[in-house]
Amino acid sequence: MLSEVSDSLTEDLYGYGRHFGLAFQIVDDILDFTGSTEELGKPAGSDLRSGNLTAPVLYALEEKPYLEVLIEREFAQPGDLDQAIALVKDSQGIERSRQLATQHSRIAIKCVENLSISSSRQALVKLADYVLSRLY
Repeated sequence: MLSEVSDSLTEDLYGYGRHFGLAFQIVDDILDFTGSTEELGKPAGSDLRSGNLTAPVLYALEEKPYLEVLIEREFAQPGDLDQAIALVKDSQGIERSRQLATQHSRIAIKCVENLSISSSRQALVKLADYVLSRLY
């Protein structure tokens, strides 16, 4: 905006940032269930423990209604958090979240298609692809 580029370019770059950011956050949310403490720097399920209902959890709630009971009682009983993590892993929540992250990454890439071919554009495309590589 400060460089006084066209409104359409501003919108495209805003779209890239928005969708890249969403893809990044969804991947981070998935890693909360699939990553190790060493990789994450925090214990698995810490977002859930903190009360953050992320994409994998929201999708899992559609399949695993008992998960809501565990969340509502704030994991007060021994084993509640482990059971909640197991329910998320046993659902399609993680896979559906992977698909959602991929969708946002692809939209981000599409947002920069109108940029002239350059190393900067290629870097943005590679960055959007890289965010998904954290899953594998």
